[in-house]
Amino acid sequence: MSLYARAARHAWRMAGVVVLAVLLVVTVDRFYGHSTLAFAAAIMMLLVANAPMLRFNCPRCGKNAFFRGPFVVFWPNRVCTRCGEDLAVAPSQIR
Repeated sequence: MSLYARAARHAWRMAGVVVLAVLLVVTVDRFYGHSTLAFAAAIMMLLVANAPMLRFNCPRCGKNAFFRGPFVVFWPNRVCTRCGEDLAVAPSQIR
C-alpha cells in the first residue's frame, strides 16, 4: 500500500475520532452538565489517535505528507512538495 493511501486512511480515521470526541463532550454535557474532564478526555483521545501522523514521511527526503510549509493540514500530499516524489505509488516489494 502506498504512503499516500496509508496517510489518507489515517485522515479518515482522524475524522471519525473527531466525531467521537465531539459526541463524548456533548453526551457528558447533556447528562452530567459541563465537565472539564470530558474536554480533557476528548483532547487526550485526539492526541493519542493523531500520534501516527508523524510516521507518514517521504521515503526520499523525509518531509511529512501532512505538512504544507509550516502548517499541518488534514489531508496528505499526493506528491512530495520538497523533492517531487510520487507518494501515491506503492513501493517495490523487492529488497
